[in-house]
Amino acid sequence: MSETFRAVVLEERDGKVAASIQEINEAQLPDGDVTVAVDYSDLNYKDGLILKGLGRLVRTYPHVPGIDFAGRVEASAHPDYAPGDRVVLTGWRVGEVHWGGFAQKARVKGDWLVPLPEGFDSRTAMAIGTAGFTAALALIALEDQGVTPDSGDLLVTGAAGGVGSVAVALAAKAGFRVVASTGREATHDYLRALGAAEIVDRRELSEGPVRPLDKERWAGSIDSVGSTTLAKLLSQMRYRGVVSACGLAGGADLPGSVMPFLLRGARLIGIDSVMCPKAERLAAWERLARDLQSTALERMTSVEPLAALPDLAERILRGDVQGRVVIDVNG
Repeated sequence: MSETFRAVVLEERDGKVAASIQEINEAQLPDGDVTVAVDYSDLNYKDGLILKGLGRLVRTYPHVPGIDFAGRVEASAHPDYAPGDRVVLTGWRVGEVHWGGFAQKARVKGDWLVPLPEGFDSRTAMAIGTAGFTAALALIALEDQGVTPDSGDLLVTGAAGGVGSVAVALAAKAGFRVVASTGREATHDYLRALGAAEIVDRRELSEGPVRPLDKERWAGSIDSVGSTTLAKLLSQMRYRGVVSACGLAGGADLPGSVMPFLLRGARLIGIDSVMCPKAERLAAWERLARDLQSTALERMTSVEPLAALPDLAERILRGDVQGRVVIDVNG
């Protein structure tokens, strides 16, 4: 008889999605060539959508959510992994199409895994998770486009959230003068402690008309908000400034103009962390291991049990979660 373990299970009832913690059988796990004993998962904006049944991200129920996890290989038919190896997974539509990490075990394709970076444990990896991984990809993209600390101010929107918090810390460590945009005054000291040199109220970017061109302010930006915020900051980019767009917490529309691209040579780079090639994944994790200071990471991280997920899902969708939330699947 196969071993049972705890998992958050989503079920669709009368058109509504309900979440509960259940004991499930290992034989119920989906196909894959590596089985992982999960130590920790984490909470991302997409997790909030999935837990609340929004966005049609999950089409088949019952379903185990959780787009990230870290733990120890328990069984493997993949040549790169053996029992006992420490691994981390982000992306590949795990927790969305494939059963995910809000469980004590997961079974996935070994090609989706990344070896746990040296010096990291599972909790640290999930304190970073998709949000921190995305922030690293976004900063690397700006640097690849020639944006340097000498170029001018770097704006981070949604700065008190998961992506934004790591982006502020990483960019400050790289020597940028970071301007953090947030609507929560209570987070100002937190953001300054992460390395923000200046804070602007998010209403400056999210409200009012979007001019085709506004006063030049930003050499680079990491934007996790989208919509009016993205359109307005594009209008404020300095000549040949670059924006890494990696989220849509404010909406998926872009109510702006092509003028910043045509008259200032602004560049908009899309950041996809889900299907990102493995070589880029390894480079991003290497950057995080090298530059994300443990004190900054601890400052932005809290740990919660599986049972807290329903409340946390509502909070993250309201924009009421600060920093990173690690989920202890065994707690």
